[in-house]
Amino acid sequence: MPIIHSFDGIKILIFSKDHNPPHFHVYYGDYHALIEIENLQILRGYLPNKQYQKTRDWAITRKAPILETFKNLNPDLR
Repeated sequence: MPIIHSFDGIKILIFSKDHNPPHFHVYYGDYHALIEIENLQILRGYLPNKQYQKTRDWAITRKAPILETFKNLNPDLR
């Protein structure tokens, strides 16, 4: 479960042997959310709005490399 980025107490992770749709995990303190890479919507869990917006802002310009990392770690889901 590599941490692909962290900032302002937010940790972004992508797990291997995970499931579709392509997503990443976000941890902030006691909060945890799964965010779909395609539309950057929360699939499951909860983040405070400020941290969710920071995460979206970070991910908006990085969708392609985030998706590539997900696919590399989950080759059976292609």
